This record gives sequence, structure tokens and C-alpha cells, in this order.
Amino acid sequence: MYETIYARADSVSDAASKMGSAGDGKYISGGMTLLPTMKQRLAAPDALIDLTSIGDMGGVDSSGRSVKIGALATHNEVNSSSALRSACPALADLAGWIGDPAVRYRGTIGGSIANNDPAADYPSAMLALGATIHTNSREISADDFFTGMFETALSDEEIVTGISFNAPEKCSYEKFRNPASRYAMAGVFVAKHADGVRVGVTGASQGGAYRWTEAEDALNANWSPDALDGLAVDEGDMLSDIHATAAYRANLVKVMAKRAVAGAK
Repeated sequence: MYETIYARADSVSDAASKMGSAGDGKYISGGMTLLPTMKQRLAAPDALIDLTSIGDMGGVDSSGRSVKIGALATHNEVNSSSALRSACPALADLAGWIGDPAVRYRGTIGGSIANNDPAADYPSAMLALGATIHTNSREISADDFFTGMFETALSDEEIVTGISFNAPEKCSYEKFRNPASRYAMAGVFVAKHADGVRVGVTGASQGGAYRWTEAEDALNANWSPDALDGLAVDEGDMLSDIHATAAYRANLVKVMAKRAVAGAK
């Protein structure tokens, strides 16, 4: 057995202060990943700092093509936001495909991004949308934020407070779901911006979410699913487990990318 102190923060500064006095604390919002990890004794933080009472960290706001989402916005809120669905329907759809209702009503976009699970959906979208991750101390581009499997650029006491991006001209997300968990065995978010195409991939690589730059180049030259026909995904970089081999995942990345381009709107 181990002892864990629970503390509820009422502001971002209060949360950071409480974390500063903890030895090995963790921030918690929905707890969709952290709590199961603790139950399996894979994590044993000495303090849990609850962020859910911080009112100014929630909400989904869109003004024209400018989108801002608070870190505490749940997957259900992202999915059901009419403002987001008008500006960037693919991100709203993505949120509706996460887990089951229990997960969608408790899990938060900020928690998912901060955890950077290799099979999480949001990281691929953040990369493809060229999003900015806002914290209590700085702004980080998505390209610099995701640094590896379960790893980000966040410092120990840093808190994700929200994300922002300018909606692209067209975008779409397609994923091959694990039939049990609904995690992405391979998910691809494709976004066509005025200054070029960005393609984010999740669920497939040993290094976590990444940009498929070869696909971006091909789609910049020819915005069509056929533009990806001549490309091959290196299976040496892919995950291989009981659910799928590396070769299978490599093929899934290409298939999901073609479907995303075909369905982009």
C-alpha cells in the first residue's frame, strides 16, 4: 500500500503551488488514464491535484476560423460543440469516436494531450491542425510539444490550460479502431491549409504521434487519395503487438490516410 494525498485546486496558480509542494504529484482531471494506471500499480504519485474546479479552463470557443478549447473541455463537449462543428467538423467527429460514453463525459482534451498516449486521437489532430498548446507559463507549437511515447515538452509543474488553432480549408480524421478499447490502431488526421497540407498519424508508431511529411508533399502536389498510391510507410518504425503486426499497421496508415483525404470537407 502507498499513501496518496488528494487536493482540489481552485485556480491555475493554486494548482501549481500545490504541485510544487508535492514530492511526486500528478495533475488529474478526468482520470481516464491515470486512475487505471494507479490501480495496476504502474504509477504511485504521492499527491493528486484535481483541476476540475478551475472554471476558466473549460469551454469551446470559435470566432470565424479561430478556435480555442479549454483544457478541461470533455470529449463530449468537444463533440457536441456547434461552434466547433461549424469551424472544424473533423475534430468534433474525432472526439465522438473516443472510448465509450463514460470516457467521453469524463475525459478531457487537456488530459489526453498531456498524457500523449501513443494510441490517443487528439495528438494527430493537434499536429495536422498546427495547433498551439497553451500552458500556465508559455505557448508551445504542437510540432514541439509531442516528444515521444507518453512524453511531452511539459515541465513537472506545468499545466496545459488550453489549445488554439486556425481551422483549415478542409480536414478529416479516419482511424482503425481496436474493437475492444476503441483506441486507434492507426489514425490519420489530414488538414488542407492555405499554406499547405499537414498529416498527423497516431496509434501506429513506436515514437507516438508524428507528421507524415512524405504524404504532405504528395498531397501538396495533388490533393487526391491517388497521390498516396506510390508511398510506402516504413514498417520498421511501427508498433507490433498482439493486436497487429508492424507491417499491418504500416498498411493501415496508408489506408486511413487515403480515406481521410477522400472524406475531407
